[in-house]
Amino acid sequence: MATLDDEREYVERCKAGLRRMLDGARNNVIVGETVAGDRYSAERLGRHLKSLAKELSEEPEGPPFFGRLDFGPGSAEHAGRAYHIGRRHITGEHGGPPVVIDWRAPVSRAFYRASARDPQGVDVRRRFGWSGTTLTGFEDERLSRGEEGESKILAAEIERPRVGPMRDIVATIQPEQDDLVRAGLDTTICVQGAPGTGKTAVGLHRAAYLLYAHRQRLERAGVLVLGPNRAFLGYISAVLPALGEVDVEQTTLERLLATVPVTATDDEATAVVKHDARMARVLHKALYGRIAKPAEPVAVPDGSYRWRVYEDELRRVVDDTRRESLPYGVGRERVRARVVEAIRRQAEARGQTANAAWLRKIGRGVTPWLDQVWPSAKPEEVLYELLRGPSPGAPDPAAGLLTDAERAALTWRRPPRSAKSAKWSAADLVLLDELAAMIERPRGYGHVIVDEAQDLSPMECRAVARRSEHGSLTVLGDLAQGTTPWAATSWPERLELLGKPDGRVIALTTGFRVPAAVVELANTLLAALPVDVPATRSYRSDGRLRVLRVPGLEKGVVEAVREAFAFEGSIGVITADADTEAITAALWNEGLDVNGCLSVLPASLCKGLEYDHVIVAEPAAIVEAERRGLNRLYVALTRAVSRLDVIHTRPLPPQLAHAS
Repeated sequence: MATLDDEREYVERCKAGLRRMLDGARNNVIVGETVAGDRYSAERLGRHLKSLAKELSEEPEGPPFFGRLDFGPGSAEHAGRAYHIGRRHITGEHGGPPVVIDWRAPVSRAFYRASARDPQGVDVRRRFGWSGTTLTGFEDERLSRGEEGESKILAAEIERPRVGPMRDIVATIQPEQDDLVRAGLDTTICVQGAPGTGKTAVGLHRAAYLLYAHRQRLERAGVLVLGPNRAFLGYISAVLPALGEVDVEQTTLERLLATVPVTATDDEATAVVKHDARMARVLHKALYGRIAKPAEPVAVPDGSYRWRVYEDELRRVVDDTRRESLPYGVGRERVRARVVEAIRRQAEARGQTANAAWLRKIGRGVTPWLDQVWPSAKPEEVLYELLRGPSPGAPDPAAGLLTDAERAALTWRRPPRSAKSAKWSAADLVLLDELAAMIERPRGYGHVIVDEAQDLSPMECRAVARRSEHGSLTVLGDLAQGTTPWAATSWPERLELLGKPDGRVIALTTGFRVPAAVVELANTLLAALPVDVPATRSYRSDGRLRVLRVPGLEKGVVEAVREAFAFEGSIGVITADADTEAITAALWNEGLDVNGCLSVLPASLCKGLEYDHVIVAEPAAIVEAERRGLNRLYVALTRAVSRLDVIHTRPLPPQLAHAS
C-alpha cells in the first residue's frame, strides 16, 4: 500500500494534471475556430471551449482528492486496480489513465456504498485528512477482511467549524444520501429531512450528479435551484461551483416571478386568499370571460372588394378553439389564422393567388374584429380588473368560488386608476405568473430543485409545477419547519400540487450537523406541532447546550456573545423580529462588531442557515410573534452546529419547561 510520502507525491501529479488540462483548454480555444466546419459551428465550439477554460481557471483551491479505492481479486471489472476519488476528473499524462476519478463516476459509488458486510469488490477504502491543500494523513478500512470502524477523519470533517458559505459534502456522503443523489433523471423525489440531515446538500449534489450523467439533455433544458430567500442562496452559492457546475440557475421563487416591482404589502387574510388554489379558477374565469360570442360578420377590405365571414362560421371557429384548451394568446392567433384561412378559400375559389404578403395583409385586416371577440390580454390588466372589484351588472369571476369575506379581502379598498399605476404585492407576483402562463406557456426546465418546499403555497406550487411539467423535481423540506400560514402538513398532498403525485417520499432522520444535546431539546417540540414527522437522531456526540435565565435580555445576550468569541467558528444571535434592532444596538454599544463571524438576525430569516454557536434570545417572544411560532422556534433552535445558548428573562414555552 502507498505510504503518506507516496500519496503526497501523488498530490503533485494531480496538480500537474490540472495544469495540463488548463493549458490544453486554453490552446483549444486558440485553435478551435480553425477546425470548425462553418461559422455557426465555430461560434458554438468557441463558446464551449472558452467555458471549459474558464471553469478550469476558476477551479476552487482545495484537495485534488479525498478518497481512494483499492479493488481486490473479487472485483470482476476492477480487480487489482486503485482509484483516487475527487471532486473532478483529472486526466493522466500522455493519454494515460486518469489520476483522479470524478466522485459521480459509476466506479466511485463503491466509496460511498461499500461496507465490511458488502465490500463490492473493494479491498481497502482510504480516507484522506487535509489541512487546506496539505495532505496530513489517511485512514484505511480493509473491507475485504471485515475491518470497518468509526472514521476519525469523517467525524472531523462533519464537525469542522462552519465559517463562510456552505461546503460540499462529497467526502462525507452517507449511503442513504448517495441513493438520493444518484436517483434517475426522470424520478421525482421528496426528501423529508429534519434539521442537519443534509437534505439541502443532497439536493445540490443531485443537481451536480444529474448534470454529469445527463449533460447534453440538461444543458439544453436547464437546471433550476429555488431557495427560500437571498441569504440562503448566498449561503449555498459556492457548493455547485466547487463541484465544477457553474451553469445552474439559482434564485428565489419571488425573483423568478418578478415581472413587476413589489411595492405593496398584503395583510395575512388577503395573502391567504391570493395563495389559495381556488385563485387559479378565479383567474381562468377572469381571463377567458373576456372572450365574446361573435355577433356580426367580419368584413376585411381587399382593395375595392370586402371579404366576409358570417356569424355562424365565426362562432364555430371560436367555440372549436376554446375547446382545444390552448393558452389564451395562442388561441387568439389560432382564431385569426382560421378566419384568414376561410377568406383564403373564398379568394382561391375566385381565382386569386394567396401569397404570403396577401395573407399577412388579410391577417391585419382581421385584427379590429378579433380585438372585439378575443381581445389581447396582459396579466397586469386582467389582475387589475379582478382586484378592483366587479363592475355593476358585470359577472364576477370570484362568484361561487370565494366567500363574501374572501372576495372583500381580495378587493382593493382604494383601487388605482389603471393597471399602470397599480402597486403590486409579493402575492400578486404569483397571480400574475398564473395569468402569464394562461396566456403563453412559460419556459420549462429539465430538473428543478426546490428547498424549504413545506412553506410553498398552493399557488406557488403551481408556478413550480409549470416549470417542471416536462422534467423532474427534487423537493426538499421539513414539515416541522413549516412557518407560513399555508405550510404543508402532508407531502403526498404537496406533491399533487407540484404536479408529481407519483414522487417518492424519503425521510432522512440522522442529523450530521446538529449535536445530540440540541437535537434532543428540539425534538421535545415535535409532539406539539401539527405534523407527523420522525424524530431526529444525531450522528454527533459533541456539542454543548446551555439554557440561562437572565435578569436583562440584552445584557444576557452580550455576555453570551463575549463567551462565544472564545471558540472558533461563526456566531448567530437569533431573536424575535421585534427585538432584533435593540439587541443589535446593544452589541454595537459594547464594542462587538456585528459583521464577519457574528450575525444578528430575526427568527423569520434564519431558516436554512447554520452557525457554530447559536444564541436564541427569548423563546417565548419568538413563539408569540406569529401563528406558527412553535415551528419558528424549532427552526431557530436547530441552527446550531456546535453550541446552543438559550437566553431568556420570561418563562420558557411549556414545551421547553423541562430544560430550564
